[in-house]
Amino acid sequence: MVTGASSGIGAATAVACAQAGMDVVLNGRRADRLEAVAAQIRSLGRCTEAVAGDVTDAGMSTRLLDAAEGRFGRFDVVFANAGYGFKKPEHELTTAELRAIFEVNFFASFELLRGAARRLIARQRRGHLLMCSSALAKFTIPNFAAYSATKAAQNHFCRAMRMELRPQGIEVASVHPINTTTEFIDRAIAYHGQVPTAETRSRTLPRWLVQRPETVANAVVRCLRRPRPEVWTSSTTRFALGLMTMFPRLMDFFGRRA
Repeated sequence: MVTGASSGIGAATAVACAQAGMDVVLNGRRADRLEAVAAQIRSLGRCTEAVAGDVTDAGMSTRLLDAAEGRFGRFDVVFANAGYGFKKPEHELTTAELRAIFEVNFFASFELLRGAARRLIARQRRGHLLMCSSALAKFTIPNFAAYSATKAAQNHFCRAMRMELRPQGIEVASVHPINTTTEFIDRAIAYHGQVPTAETRSRTLPRWLVQRPETVANAVVRCLRRPRPEVWTSSTTRFALGLMTMFPRLMDFFGRRA
């Protein structure tokens, strides 16, 4: 099961899972794009169920889990991937904006994985639960504190859930991509009132910090085959973040550069 599956990391992961031999339940807000991903999965010889809607819709997590069990009789993997970000200084944030991004990025992910865990435990089944966090879960850059905070919350919950659920045979992992070639940055720039162009994109993140969504998708599939607490798609970034955690002034230095 993959949320945010109509584009970007979600769509790439859904296809990668199908290529690995899995049937897939898809969720996304844009039904037309969701159907395009479903068609691609069917072309690979796998079955799929598409559930259109916003992850914050009332009862959406229940709808998704019911769809999986109704169509396939079970679910084995749940990837809470839906999320968004925006570029805005913290002193200009409204409480409504902060609550809204937490509802999508954190609370919807938590409710889906909580519901999945309860069903797996009740049915005495093994499973694998994942949240798409970010490299920004470990540090932040100017104008992205709200997004970073939601991703840090995801990271901490996944680590705690992993320790709590592993005795039940349930693996939990957080996924930490660097920026990918998706709609994310364009939307973040537009939210701030700027026009997404090659120049504004390069000012937001350097080219070497950008990966293809398929890179993340393949890393997720590898994690399903060989579970680990965190999935990283850039060893360089992971090492740099370790140094910044040890030496916070390094984070300030790079933050000012950003």
